[in-house]
Amino acid sequence: MRHRNSKAILNRPADQRRALIRNLITSLFLYGHVKTTDAKAKALQSEAEKLITLVKGKSDDFNAIRELNRVIFTDEAAKAALAYIKASKKTSGFTRATKVGMRAGDNALLMQVELIKE
Repeated sequence: MRHRNSKAILNRPADQRRALIRNLITSLFLYGHVKTTDAKAKALQSEAEKLITLVKGKSDDFNAIRELNRVIFTDEAAKAALAYIKASKKTSGFTRATKVGMRAGDNALLMQVELIKE
């Protein structure tokens, strides 16, 4: 039974789900926005917020870079993430998810997750 288990399953095994979220986080930091389905967007937003707040607490530490490199695949995305985190004055609410429309093939709800620049 899945009582009180709130993590999104996304119809994948655990290793594939982890890789999917890592790919989405990498793309989010590289390009600033990602367009994906509703369930993936919610899972991405949750994980990205947790990662940013974790690294923001250790902003001047080498462990922050290690934490980022543990999740993010490319060095360019890790540098962009560090630059975004250091430039941000906020303490929460780093991402925004907006509904874009429906996908043409299967009529799935699409959402765009973007980093808030302030």
